[in-house]
Amino acid sequence: MQIKKGDYVTRNSYGNDTVFKVINIENDIVYLKGVEVRLYADAKITDLKIEEDIKEDETIDEVDIKDELLMRGDYFYLPAKVLHIDGDEDYLNRCLKFYKKNGILAIGKKINEKNVYEQIPLLLKEYKPDIVIITGHDAYFSKKGDINDINNYKNSAYFIKAVKACRRYEKSHEKLVIIAGACQSNYEELIKAGANFASSPKRVNIHALDPAIIASTISLTERNKEIDLKKLLEKTKYKEEGMGGIMCNGLMYVGYPR
Repeated sequence: MQIKKGDYVTRNSYGNDTVFKVINIENDIVYLKGVEVRLYADAKITDLKIEEDIKEDETIDEVDIKDELLMRGDYFYLPAKVLHIDGDEDYLNRCLKFYKKNGILAIGKKINEKNVYEQIPLLLKEYKPDIVIITGHDAYFSKKGDINDINNYKNSAYFIKAVKACRRYEKSHEKLVIIAGACQSNYEELIKAGANFASSPKRVNIHALDPAIIASTISLTERNKEIDLKKLLEKTKYKEEGMGGIMCNGLMYVGYPR
């Protein structure tokens, strides 16, 4: 079997449940990146199955949240500003396109997960966002043991430090909405640290756009209108297994006349 960089593959040992793109090959080890989920992995060539005619599923990218939420007529809208910090440039660009499609002002920064907590205070002061996303890649190493031990996660500890840095800047959950985490992140500790929304309650993978879907819905829901939490989580790929959070209000101003 000839596998080359750029091929789409699945892993036999995982029931071929997730499609990856090959990003590198060293000897007989193939390095993989999830097409839809925020997941890095590696596998032996013998464990891989080439998937033909696979294209990145952009159905979720086409979700038009603004048409779902905004009234028509003589009103004008001022959606909340988003600062999206991502450890993965490809996923970041995909999210930025999603914000643009939905008419949301979003600033995107590609920063390694380990360095976000150091840089985020200056970014918050510079851009003064209403919503901040801290995401990228993570993993829970179940073979290491205790699900509650933060040392058994790839990047959760760094996400937690970044959330705490945000909360030192703005204590109020209403004035700064924080969405944090990636695949299999320590959900409970992220919420305790001060995140409004986080992944992953069931330690599952999340879709590349899940944090952006939550941010966009809050950004385009009028201020002082309570978000339907269960309905919001239903919009994400893996629903309440992948994302969770606390009840909050929208952050958009609505004016009249246009």
